[in-house]
Amino acid sequence: MTQEAEAASGNCMRPIAQIRRTSSMERDMHIKQKLLKLSVALFALSLVAAACGDDGDATVTDTTAAPAVTEAPDEAMEESEDEMMTDHLGDGSLGAVQVGPGEAVQIRSLEAITGDVAFLGLPNQRATMLAVEDFGPIHGFEVEVGVGLDDLCSSDGGQAAAQSIVADEDVLGVVGTSCSGAAVAAAPLITGAGIVMISASNTSPALTSDLNGNVGENHNIGYYRTAHNDRAQGEAVSTFVLEELELTKAATIHDGDPYTQGLAQAFQDFFERDGGTVTVASALNKEDTDMVPVLTEIAASAPELLFFPIFQPAGDFVADQAPGVPGLESTVLMGADGLLNLDYLALPQTAGMYLSGPDTRFGENVNQSTGRTADEFLTAYEQMYGEVPAAPFWAHAYDATTLLLDAIAAASYVDADGNLNVDRQGIRDYLNSVENYSGLIGTINCDEFGDCGASRITVVENLGGEENAEASMQNVVYAYAR
Repeated sequence: MTQEAEAASGNCMRPIAQIRRTSSMERDMHIKQKLLKLSVALFALSLVAAACGDDGDATVTDTTAAPAVTEAPDEAMEESEDEMMTDHLGDGSLGAVQVGPGEAVQIRSLEAITGDVAFLGLPNQRATMLAVEDFGPIHGFEVEVGVGLDDLCSSDGGQAAAQSIVADEDVLGVVGTSCSGAAVAAAPLITGAGIVMISASNTSPALTSDLNGNVGENHNIGYYRTAHNDRAQGEAVSTFVLEELELTKAATIHDGDPYTQGLAQAFQDFFERDGGTVTVASALNKEDTDMVPVLTEIAASAPELLFFPIFQPAGDFVADQAPGVPGLESTVLMGADGLLNLDYLALPQTAGMYLSGPDTRFGENVNQSTGRTADEFLTAYEQMYGEVPAAPFWAHAYDATTLLLDAIAAASYVDADGNLNVDRQGIRDYLNSVENYSGLIGTINCDEFGDCGASRITVVENLGGEENAEASMQNVVYAYAR
């Protein structure tokens, strides 16, 4: 980072720090009130002790009352400690973490920060860092994220990172993963160690539920997300294709990932329910570069639309090769949030494509834990990193982080020795009860399966060209709310 960038970063963060100090003082007020009770008791003791130390007969005649007086501060201290120990969430069933004076509260960021999906993970990781800075200390204890961990947007990456996280017994929560496939492997290990995990961009229904009360096959207690559930996105895409584009024949492609397969299936379920026909449901390998064989199979079924909710680089090749396959020359191409990023929108072959994803028209939404608006966050982000977020889940990551920090604050207390004690079950208790929380993404409510995100989806049409990529991200042609 240049000196100019560092200076801009410092100017950006000064108002953030001011907000941090204010919110921190408010969160610690209840501790000060408890300590005040103890101070009053100690002051009363000092008065009595002074009286007992006077010269003359008073010292002799008052000796019978002395034992009762000397016991008073112990009782007051015990009462104060008892109040602090009960004024937090949790029953101790998952154990507790003690943070000593001068030590930091430990959380971790686990995102796809290298490779083809870094466009998604880096904005999430950066949003977590900004949220920690905005939030400030928890009961006077700084929060440390540590070195960002990489989920590689894969099962192997998620598992390896999870193993390193659970090896540290002080970690209280994880913001991540970026990709549902990584979460399927990481979540059992992380939640099994009593650590909560809250993702900003996992959308597979398998991780939570089908939104009709049926638990997902990869659901784990202690897993949460601020991202939408792809049952909602599947219905949104289906409704857009049938009602807005007035097309009734569609084909799909997935790559076997829990995200891509789950979203393709959700689209098919709603599309066929409402009168459409899925002519072919195809699959490819993420590493494929020659898409002609699978596209030729699809062309034989004469679809009017091809929906391929996959990632790059496979999505690049599909968009490039499809128009050259006989029978697909005029087929409408549509992707989803796995391709909704500035790099993909800038590719010439993606001009005119439709892409679905979360509604990012956040405007003046305020995060209640920090007081920041979405617009203020974007200004701070651009000043800090010299660019706008490349993918649409930045606000979800910010809110996921503040929810985690609020949960840790609600599940903890400072004891008489100055240690911060955090109840692991209490963190889950807080997240399980989140209702009407004001976040950058809007109002957040967590259901029994960990779905906390708003089911608001938009479809954008790519205007085409690198110069129009940012404008295309906001070129909303359809909006859906469940």
